[in-house]
Amino acid sequence: MGTLVTSEQVEKANHILEPVVTKTLLQYDDYLSKKYDADVYLKREDLQIVRSFKLRGAYYAISQLSKEKLAKGVVCASAGNHAQGVAYTCFKMGVPATIFMPVTTPKQKVNQVEAFGGDQVTIKLAGDTFDQSKDMAIHYGEEHGLTFINPFDDENIIAGQGTVALEIVDQLKKKEASPADYVFTPIGGGGLISGVSAYFKDKSPTTKIIGVEPVGAASMSLSLKEKKVTPLSHLDKFVDGAAVQEVGAMTFLHSQQLVDDVCEVPIGKVCSTILELYTKQAIVVEPAGALSVTALDDYKEDIKGKTVVCIISGGNNDIQRMPEIEERSLIYEGLKHYFVVNFPQRAGALKEFVSDVLGPHDDITKFEYTKKINRGSGPVVIGILLQDHGDYASLIERLTIFDPNYINLQENESLYTLLV
Repeated sequence: MGTLVTSEQVEKANHILEPVVTKTLLQYDDYLSKKYDADVYLKREDLQIVRSFKLRGAYYAISQLSKEKLAKGVVCASAGNHAQGVAYTCFKMGVPATIFMPVTTPKQKVNQVEAFGGDQVTIKLAGDTFDQSKDMAIHYGEEHGLTFINPFDDENIIAGQGTVALEIVDQLKKKEASPADYVFTPIGGGGLISGVSAYFKDKSPTTKIIGVEPVGAASMSLSLKEKKVTPLSHLDKFVDGAAVQEVGAMTFLHSQQLVDDVCEVPIGKVCSTILELYTKQAIVVEPAGALSVTALDDYKEDIKGKTVVCIISGGNNDIQRMPEIEERSLIYEGLKHYFVVNFPQRAGALKEFVSDVLGPHDDITKFEYTKKINRGSGPVVIGILLQDHGDYASLIERLTIFDPNYINLQENESLYTLLV
């Protein structure tokens, strides 16, 4: 665990992977370049065969197993993308695989694993988090003599993921562009950023490698702060592709020694980026795939005039999640708000609220009210959508006059979860 993956190991992995994986597009993004006054490129791993970079590490790691181990089969745990990489690999190589996935995994990702793996793959939904699923997979593998394919904490996995960096360096040269000044990379367990940083720090040592984690699942940030691998006490699983409670010892070492900075971005902001990438550039990304672009705001002064690469790590987004993504984005942007408001139980109360409280561009998106017998007033759960977040202060002033005891549900997570 004390050694780092080398650029030579990445190049060896690339030799094996070149005929197998897609050399994904390094796309100059005109919109983001103008927005940040920089040359911004997107490394489109969402266009990979399995719609994420995970195929690189999975295929290379499995390809390095002995014939005896391949014959017995492999086992892995994944929230989706690593599972798809293993499933695709095992179908192509004719290797039996048992794949453990958390019960919270989006159905779309489960279906994709089934589609890629065919009759070579058995899926077991077990555990509420990736880490619980991983423990079950390791135990199952030990019982049945199967090789565990670690999703990130393995030198062959890291070397395989590092081929993303090799392609970036090669593609920038072919475009006759400047070498990358900054590379923004999402972090889940740390396999991708370990491989990317290992290659760049040898081939382009001036390139700054920035890791990006979602608030609520920033396990690498915590470990770097504590100077040792430290599990999170609580894990927010919304950004499922990066929701890892504990990073690996090997990936921690790479991040500690090779990564220039790691930042945390709010989940609501990630949702806004997902919508922005879709509406402005017609790019469909999963939450983890949006992390790198989300972080650009935090470095906008540093990246001016620079060559910047954002790795879009995956595009396996369940379309059924889009209403929640839009909701979280509107709340983060300060446009959507939920309250419990006491309404007088008399005719015309709602009309009075609309006239006296709502602004000319405000809209009611939710209204739940049950009349209480023998009471002068009753509580209403109400959602209000603003056209401009700057209208919020005046809305609160008018709302306070209407009901001084109103409850802002966004300030009470338990009530918000219960009522909204």
